[in-house]
Amino acid sequence: MTGALAVSTEPDVVTRAVEASGDDPATRPVVHGLDVDSSAGRADAGQLAQARAEGRSLVVAVDGGVLRLDPVVLADRTAVVEVFVPESAYAGAGGGRWLLLAAVALALVGAAVLVVDRVAARTVDATKDLVKAALAVGDGDLGVRVAPAGPRELAAAGHAFNRMAERFVAARTEERELVADLSHRLRTPLTVLRLDAEALESDDTSVGSFSQAELDYRRGIRRIRQAIVTLEGEIDVLIKTTRKTVATEPGPAMCDVSEVVRDRMVFWAALAGDQNRPHRVIGAQLRIPVPVPRAELAAALDAVIGNVFRYTPQGTAFEVAVSRRDGYVAIRIDDAGPGIVDPDRALRRGASDQGSTGLGLDIAKRVALQANGSVSIDRARLGGASVVMLLADPEATPRQVSRFGLVGRMAREQKSSGRRWPRQRPTDS
Repeated sequence: MTGALAVSTEPDVVTRAVEASGDDPATRPVVHGLDVDSSAGRADAGQLAQARAEGRSLVVAVDGGVLRLDPVVLADRTAVVEVFVPESAYAGAGGGRWLLLAAVALALVGAAVLVVDRVAARTVDATKDLVKAALAVGDGDLGVRVAPAGPRELAAAGHAFNRMAERFVAARTEERELVADLSHRLRTPLTVLRLDAEALESDDTSVGSFSQAELDYRRGIRRIRQAIVTLEGEIDVLIKTTRKTVATEPGPAMCDVSEVVRDRMVFWAALAGDQNRPHRVIGAQLRIPVPVPRAELAAALDAVIGNVFRYTPQGTAFEVAVSRRDGYVAIRIDDAGPGIVDPDRALRRGASDQGSTGLGLDIAKRVALQANGSVSIDRARLGGASVVMLLADPEATPRQVSRFGLVGRMAREQKSSGRRWPRQRPTDS
């Protein structure tokens, strides 16, 4: 209609355009302000005046629908074209539009979920790989690396992990080489000491008759020579062990606790006999494996038993006991000496009240931690100190125990035995 009015404002032309716009008289346009019939219009004078004044389309609600009023500026006046839209027409169309919008929204949500799921899957996979590699390094596999993937930040974390692992391997290699070099430097004074010991008199006490002083003298020579041989063997093992490349190290070594205890007690029993120290070994008859190298466990035992000989008077009794319980292997060294005044200080590296290096118990502590265990000090049944090394039992059957039940059982054991057993360390499994 606005196009027809732009061409001509003759009443006949306008009437024919109105009639051609539709078959339903109720929805045909009505033109106001020209010499045509406008009696069918629904807009009042005020609404028409508002449309002319504003100079733009105006939508007005009326009974049964809405009116659209479009002003058309002519040469000397302004006509208003009125169109009635019944409620049934736009209500049905609105419902369709809402359905269309809902379908579009669902499609967008589905696409977003799919994209987020793919991105999240990549992130989760990359995170799992990083966690698995970190656990492997924690278990001693220093050759594991990750393929950086996922979001930029996670990929950067993967690169950082690889650099850290490589630096750790390099540092371990340098440390082991340094230990090997230092151990090798001990060979020169040890060789001189061995030659001096060989130059001493014979240590044979089986032939001839000797006084008690001569027997003690020859036994002392024998102990010196045995100690030199043992020291040479330990240095050889240390050098061979530390010369290994860290990247090609095997998994955690295993050894038999009972066999190590029996072997070391052969050495210490000779010295205990010379010092009139009563001693005994308990529970070292059966094979009991633990996840630590034999040399390191032997060094830990020597450090603890050596403290008994070093800090208790001659004639003081001691005992070494081996047992298994609650998924742990316990090695207990008790003595009848004066005990340890400050157990916490004794377990700190480099701390000693006796003027020593303070590394003996720390050696035992590090070996126990390597086997996912711990070391504790308490009062022994013999009256002196009781040092207990707990090592994880690799043959123990894993079992799920409630936290409250574990706490209650440990409390009952502590009350009944009088000995503090360290709380179990959590494992990766």
